[in-house]
Amino acid sequence: MTVHEIAGMLQGEVVGDGNVEICRVAKIEEAGEGDLTFLANPKYEKYLRQTKASAVLVSRELDLQSYRGDDVPSFIRVRDPYVGFLLTLKKLTPTIDPFPTGIHPSAIVSPSARLGANVGIGPLVSIGDGVEIGENTKIAAGCVIARDARIGGDCLFYPNVTIYHQCRVGDRVIVHSGTVIGSDGFGQAPQPDGTYEKIPQLGIVVVEDDVEIGANCTIDRATLGETLIRRGVKLDNLIHIAHNVVVGENTVMAAQVGVSGSTKIGKNSIIAGQVGIVGHIEIAERSVILAQSGVSKSLTKPGKTYFGYPAKEQRKAQRIEVALRRLPEMMQELEDLKKRVETLIRELQKKA
Repeated sequence: MTVHEIAGMLQGEVVGDGNVEICRVAKIEEAGEGDLTFLANPKYEKYLRQTKASAVLVSRELDLQSYRGDDVPSFIRVRDPYVGFLLTLKKLTPTIDPFPTGIHPSAIVSPSARLGANVGIGPLVSIGDGVEIGENTKIAAGCVIARDARIGGDCLFYPNVTIYHQCRVGDRVIVHSGTVIGSDGFGQAPQPDGTYEKIPQLGIVVVEDDVEIGANCTIDRATLGETLIRRGVKLDNLIHIAHNVVVGENTVMAAQVGVSGSTKIGKNSIIAGQVGIVGHIEIAERSVILAQSGVSKSLTKPGKTYFGYPAKEQRKAQRIEVALRRLPEMMQELEDLKKRVETLIRELQKKA
């Protein structure tokens, strides 16, 4: 594609040579001749003079007056350079469909399972008794869909996904490799002799429509009732959701988040990487919890940002962090003041 053609696709404006041929996309610091790159973060602007890319997607607000001449790439002004880059990436990069068509001969499908039209079942997949799978769903190699589970239409399950018995998954759900939905919740009752008695986990997991779940996540079935992942939730890799948790719609979680049992998370919340959340609390909708925070009690104010351990509102947590960093100097100042006071007391005692 030429720069002009890409600009037309993105409804952008060309600054420079629009006839340059673009073959690939690349990061701004790695791009070479024939590559398209983008500038979305101002801290990477230093690379504009260094990049060997043939063209750069930039925002409409960026001043390009100092980037004129033969030694600079062509520019395409767009509303959102990152989105434009992704669209161009899809256009220029050949896509591979990793999902099966039809039912592979090595798959084991129970005679009592009901499959919708155009379902794809890959090698060594196991489909249990009473399973229902909606039309156009694709299930890649090695997946296990256990007894009486229900899967909606237009879902994509990557290799080695496990859906335990009776769990329910809605339409247009994407589940990546290694994820387990419906394993037992962690219910262990301590006994007088120091041992533990397993508490039966008799509930299920319900995943609503338009959810995406990353690789190697675990979502535990409820002790009773449902563990519920609401519509539009997006989960990164390596996330654990415990029994009876409710994750509100359109909430996103980054990698290594852990949510303990029976906690309810409000809709449209953002939970960053390695956040830990205790059980039996509620988190208000539109909450933002920053990375590595530990949430030890309910967060009841919608739309607030929290940080730290235990998690506090961001401004308060930052003030505490600043004070902690100054603590050694403050301790020295306190020691100096203590010595001065002692000296003054001795002098006053001599005069008395």
